[in-house]
Amino acid sequence: MNFNRHSNFEGLHAFMSASKYHWINYSDEKLLTVWNNTKMTERGIKLHALAKEHIELGIKMPRTKKTLDSFINDAIGFRMKPEVVLVYSENCFGTADAIGFRDDFLRIHDLKTGEGVASMVQLRIYMALFCLEYRKEPEKIEAELRIYQHDEIFAETPNPEEIRKIMDTIVRFDNLIKLNSEKG
Repeated sequence: MNFNRHSNFEGLHAFMSASKYHWINYSDEKLLTVWNNTKMTERGIKLHALAKEHIELGIKMPRTKKTLDSFINDAIGFRMKPEVVLVYSENCFGTADAIGFRDDFLRIHDLKTGEGVASMVQLRIYMALFCLEYRKEPEKIEAELRIYQHDEIFAETPNPEEIRKIMDTIVRFDNLIKLNSEKG
């Protein structure tokens, strides 16, 4: 049999795909809720790409309190780099939305475009990854972590002891995974 060719669908995954089959049991309401969440995620990805491009090109946004405008303008103003991957190992890495390190002062900003409640834990982990990758002692640097969401800025000066604890946990868990992998 000659099967139909669908080259425009190759490499893509349908919202209602066979491999993610749970949708078959959804109610109409649940289907639309999951669909809308998927669309919000796609919108967030596009907004992050837009922010990255503006920051890299130094194109400021209007001076408003809107989340995206504030995030882009602050990142440009603080001369931060967008979408920086921080790596400890293949088991633990992440991408900071905007990061800068100058004169022993670390800045990490996170753009939140969804409705969910944001947590500083994510940014603390980014700081721990930064310290591990670049061999910085959290007790010897200053830092500010910021979340931009719902037209507000939530800022924190992280506790170095807490960052050290996260670093130790990353190292310990990474070693456990490596040991377990070697046992096969």
